[in-house]
Amino acid sequence: MSAMTVPRLTLNDGHSLPAIGLGTWPMDDDEARTAVAEAIRIGYRLIDTAAKYGNERGVGRGIAESGVPREEVLVTSKVRGNDQGYEETMRAFEDTRRALGLEYLDLYLIHWPLPRLEKYVETWKALVALREDGRVRSIGVSNFTAEHLDRVIGETGVTPAVNQIEMHPAFPQSQMRAADAERGVLTSSYTPLGRGRLLDAPAVVEAAGFHGVTPAQVVLRWHHQLGVIPVPKSADPERQRENFDIFRFALRAWEMDRITALEGSRYGGDPESHEEF
Repeated sequence: MSAMTVPRLTLNDGHSLPAIGLGTWPMDDDEARTAVAEAIRIGYRLIDTAAKYGNERGVGRGIAESGVPREEVLVTSKVRGNDQGYEETMRAFEDTRRALGLEYLDLYLIHWPLPRLEKYVETWKALVALREDGRVRSIGVSNFTAEHLDRVIGETGVTPAVNQIEMHPAFPQSQMRAADAERGVLTSSYTPLGRGRLLDAPAVVEAAGFHGVTPAQVVLRWHHQLGVIPVPKSADPERQRENFDIFRFALRAWEMDRITALEGSRYGGDPESHEEF
């Protein structure tokens, strides 16, 4: 498997993203530097970070040291809660860009809506401006509900390209995925492996045995067949290779259904109430 053979998904703005990315939370700068450089050498071309993670400098160094041209690597970062608001976001973007050592970002997201602050629409307007002046290629959101999406779309006329949400077989986000699709928004998933708590479920283990792959590969393939881009985190090169190699097999329809039917709930915050600063 190489970067050239990874499928790409087209966004509503005409750009596209690889079908799998590397997550970097909660790596520190040193760990991110090493992990990102190795992942890019393996074939990853989508790297996900955030101001909140505190590792943008390490991510940037890893990209620079990977030996792969910058234009081949797509970099995502996110505006944290403390930086919401129009002017605040414009300043925060410059901090992120400098930390990463990049002239532009490929994808910039609002990390959480934080509805109590009532700033996510103004923050979205800043992202629109950043896209319009070429400092960001694509813009999107993270942890947004359908109501949050409708508000930014209604007040700006600009639809997010991506909504990155918590999603895994025990929390398949069927309604939110449908809401994204209805609006032309691509869904990306964080915590795609459910913090490893789902890898021993019979539906996953049995599918892995049939296809001759690992349980983690089964779960990541499940995301892919749902049209979602997972961003699993791993600093271990062997695990990175395993996570990346999900395009050589396909789950059968009934296997997909069994995995989707696993019981559980979200592990992270509720977008209606979670506060991240």
